[in-house]
Amino acid sequence: MRVIVTGAAGMIGSNLVHALNRLGAREVIAVDELTDGPKYRNLLGSTLADYFDRDEFYSRFAAGELGRIDAVFHEGACSDTMEHDGKYMMETNYRCSKTLLDACLAQGTRLFYASSAATYGASDTFREEPAFEQPLNVYGYSKLLFDQVVRRHLPALTAGQQVVGFRYFNVYGPREQHKARMASVAFHHFHQFRQHGHVKLFGEYNGYAPGMQSRDFVSVDDVVAVNLWFLQNPGRSGIFNLGSGRAQPFNDVAHATVNACRALDGLPALSLSEQVAQGLVSYIDFPDALRGKYQCHTEADLARLRATGCDHAFADVATGVRRYVDWLAAQPQA
Repeated sequence: MRVIVTGAAGMIGSNLVHALNRLGAREVIAVDELTDGPKYRNLLGSTLADYFDRDEFYSRFAAGELGRIDAVFHEGACSDTMEHDGKYMMETNYRCSKTLLDACLAQGTRLFYASSAATYGASDTFREEPAFEQPLNVYGYSKLLFDQVVRRHLPALTAGQQVVGFRYFNVYGPREQHKARMASVAFHHFHQFRQHGHVKLFGEYNGYAPGMQSRDFVSVDDVVAVNLWFLQNPGRSGIFNLGSGRAQPFNDVAHATVNACRALDGLPALSLSEQVAQGLVSYIDFPDALRGKYQCHTEADLARLRATGCDHAFADVATGVRRYVDWLAAQPQA
């Protein structure tokens, strides 16, 4: 099997590359843009058949210059929700994806792509239906627009064609260090605790008590597992939520991170209230820049995913964050 992974040096992309190798895939072609050179470290230890820069890949693939490709995992995108350059966002997230979709359909290549829970935005219902899609920023809109294109194609797919969009919720896990401020809360909490001995969360906002704004946090290991389930089940197409199916407050992430870090130092676990009392978890004023642009609650409705037969069991925050902290602690210090 010959497989392409775009955004291959990114968080989800690189974990997919490594997972594909573990499945025995050696004809894996990586696509990325390595102006941020240190991202290459995410691909260390993987086996690649080739590498293409993003700027040349889309036109060459559309022209059929790469030969027979069985599947594309399209993870490449601008995922910065604070990026306000709509022209850049639409070119990167929408137009490149549309070009890729057209080429995959023409060449009989299966396509698995990254959508986002940002398509729901201000909605309080997270079900894959237009009535609940209210993006709060141009990032969410760029993802929604491509989903709408895919929806128009789904009824006409023929045998052998497969197009699957995954609406990722809050993904955390290995190989996200290059994302800087867009890295997960768990990543930032780990480094805050290691450097300063405490972690910070947003205080009260929009009726939520300090640290009680909730998200559907999903481990990248689970994200990869579901992607590969669809690769191994070619008859399933559609747009699906990919989260744990449970909302958990940011307090849970802080609590799990602090206790996982303490365990590494041979210290006992503490309750959240004990962590707060000891100053290990503290709260800051909610930033003005995020007011009116912030999802205070997300929770993936997994009914459509489960209806495909995918019964993958997702890790909760305590389990996933502990595993992630152990991985972070084992990494060489830069």
